[in-house]
Amino acid sequence: MSETVESLKSVLWEGAPWVALTGAGISSASGIPTYRDHQGKWLGSNPIQHDEFIRDAAMRRRYWSRSALGWPRVARALPNATHDALSTLEAAGILSGVITQNVDRLHQSSGTRTVIDLHGRLDRARCLDCGHYESRAAIQERLETLNELPEVSDTALRPDGDADLPNTYIQHFTVPVCQHCNGTLMPDVVFFGGTVPKDRVDACLDLINSAQGLIVIGSSLSVYSGYRFCRHAASQDKPLVILNQGKTRADSMSHCRFSEAPFSLLEKLAQHITSTQQEPAHG
Repeated sequence: MSETVESLKSVLWEGAPWVALTGAGISSASGIPTYRDHQGKWLGSNPIQHDEFIRDAAMRRRYWSRSALGWPRVARALPNATHDALSTLEAAGILSGVITQNVDRLHQSSGTRTVIDLHGRLDRARCLDCGHYESRAAIQERLETLNELPEVSDTALRPDGDADLPNTYIQHFTVPVCQHCNGTLMPDVVFFGGTVPKDRVDACLDLINSAQGLIVIGSSLSVYSGYRFCRHAASQDKPLVILNQGKTRADSMSHCRFSEAPFSLLEKLAQHITSTQQEPAHG
């Protein structure tokens, strides 16, 4: 192992088990765009706010028209080597679980057993009127029947199944409704400006309380919903380790930080664990 990988190994082994807090950067290699660049600068157009979606039919039309083109990319996405590395670390007892700010469900697809989807999941929607859940795949079939979808380039794709579209197309888009009551469908995610359910926050805090430390991977922590867990870990004198290329909101409270090829470090560490487990016993 390289010296840097050895350093990460010594930190994680000494403090295990850890809880991982992951952000959009971890899914970039799976083809899902991120909200910010490595310097934390916002990329693309402003996202729809929670209250805008609830009260404004035009905003719901904007969301569903763009999602109709952006969702297939998310649906086709596969876990990458970093997702697999975290699954390996969990199986080895180094991680006790993952709190993810992502809504793509790629941690579950990679085999990680304990995952809390902090901001919800994009693969289903909920009716705001009757509470019925429906799969996003089924909704996509209706969207493609109700509307003539244009071709979209990769450069127009945005995070979380969004895509840039001209307003002239959005204005004439037919929005899907609940199959049970014809009510308003909303993706089962926490929009910007929305609130993470208390029971979900409590589950995250319980996971951190039972761990020895917190490791942040691929997140600038610009959004408070994730940053709060760094503050919680620090308040309990639990070590905080950060693996991220750019600056983060919690850098000043971190125990140590790995910013050079952080995902590669995790992947090499997982490879070391796998190769060690496969080595024949000598007697």
